[in-house]
Amino acid sequence: MAIPDYQSLMLPVLQFACDEKEHSTREAIDVLASTCALTDEERNRLLPSGQQPTFDNRVNWAVSYLKKAGVLQATRRAHFRITSRGLDLLREAPARVDVKLLERFPEFVEFRNLRNTRSMNGVPPVGPNAEEEEDETPQEAIESAYQKLRNELASELIQQVLSCSPAFFERLVIDLLLQMGYGGTRRDAGEAIGRSGDGGIDGIIKEDRLGLDVIYIQAKRWQGSVGRPEIQKFVGALQGQRARKGIFITTSTFTADAVQYTSYIDTKVILIDGRMLASLMIDHGVGVTTAVAYEIKRMDSDYFSDS
Repeated sequence: MAIPDYQSLMLPVLQFACDEKEHSTREAIDVLASTCALTDEERNRLLPSGQQPTFDNRVNWAVSYLKKAGVLQATRRAHFRITSRGLDLLREAPARVDVKLLERFPEFVEFRNLRNTRSMNGVPPVGPNAEEEEDETPQEAIESAYQKLRNELASELIQQVLSCSPAFFERLVIDLLLQMGYGGTRRDAGEAIGRSGDGGIDGIIKEDRLGLDVIYIQAKRWQGSVGRPEIQKFVGALQGQRARKGIFITTSTFTADAVQYTSYIDTKVILIDGRMLASLMIDHGVGVTTAVAYEIKRMDSDYFSDS
């Protein structure tokens, strides 16, 4: 069973609260997860940011929207109780409670109009709106948009890397490894990498700043998939150097056979394909710059605890 969207959870939340007792959002999450017969995998599935389970996020937004409509009221931090308006709504026995139905309540319409105001700081609204009803929560919409932009940037980075010279590619890998904490100083890294002269990278780099261990590195700016024979040659080179660890970087992909081969050999070999290379460049600020940054804030309930 798929995880229900936040609008599909509104009616179950109201039904859960129909006993008119105070309930916590955590209690609602646990009960609704059982009601929806979610598996452990579905319960634990995270948002793209990895900061919160998707189901928890959707229940939280369902509760939040119901509060905005006045059918639930906040009693204290992360707790709520159904209102007389909510009980009246349940007596109608609606087949579904969603954004469109909640628009009968003026408080919810006012909230929606305020949230959809485009003139505030020039920032467009994010998430469901009256004109285009969506199943994503506002937080999911933000994260989906972020992931789409990140994927597009990753594709641009790989195309740019493929158009660069081998010497530039060597410098790029050095910059990335240094940003990731490898290689000691830039001088150390520069001396260790770029020895093969085959248009790629074939050398060693310190695993840490103290040089307690070294890592053998090979990188290829390929457009075709790297297969098992290439990885076997690399492993042979490692054994010839008595090296225990290696990183094979490519701008393309690895075949399934190549990936499987590294899983059962004793030598530790990390495979970095083009997508992972671009992702590491983005995460560590290599070849990219911040265009704009947004802060997502929430209300500090502790601040209002004495009000």
